[in-house]
Amino acid sequence: MNLPLHEIIAATLSATSVWLGTRRSPWCYPAGLVSVSVYIWVYFGARLYSEVLLQCIWIGMLVLGWWRWRQHLDRSGHVRVARLRGNAAAIHLAIGISCGLALGYLMATHTPAALPWLDAMLTTLSLVAQFWQNRRHAATWWLWIVLDLVYIGMFINKHLFVTAVLYAGFVVLAAKGLRDWRRAAQQAHVEAASGPAAGSAPPD
Repeated sequence: MNLPLHEIIAATLSATSVWLGTRRSPWCYPAGLVSVSVYIWVYFGARLYSEVLLQCIWIGMLVLGWWRWRQHLDRSGHVRVARLRGNAAAIHLAIGISCGLALGYLMATHTPAALPWLDAMLTTLSLVAQFWQNRRHAATWWLWIVLDLVYIGMFINKHLFVTAVLYAGFVVLAAKGLRDWRRAAQQAHVEAASGPAAGSAPPD
């Protein structure tokens, strides 16, 4: 099987970015920016046009997320975890699903996109997950686990096998991120309760 070098490079950079994210390191964002730039090329060649659009939007979200994380670092240089309210999560998901349906319709009726409805829904819900990550919510990892499992099937269908393997790894990393971020949030809560010096970031 001939594996394109640019897909391997993009996958390696993307895995590095997610790994840094699980460690709450703001350096996940520069690594992500480089990865996204390469993936635009990969997805365009596979005619996954919603994914191309996602990568372009991703650039802006990564820049914004990098800026936000740098404003909320603890003494060790890791980002503080913020709580996500249930009503806010429901609103964000409803917006993501609605936008996915609208984008799917546009892609299905106006472009030769492959898997337009699935690709579109994954695209918009991925933006929700990234929005949660930018705002430092541990719930982002729950959403990433679900999305990554669906992505695996889509990439196998499009013969993007390196990327499919990458997303299988993402499921493992997302599980690690969920565990580590929840531990960090619990530790911050204990420190905040023990004295005003430690403190934790309020929900946002």
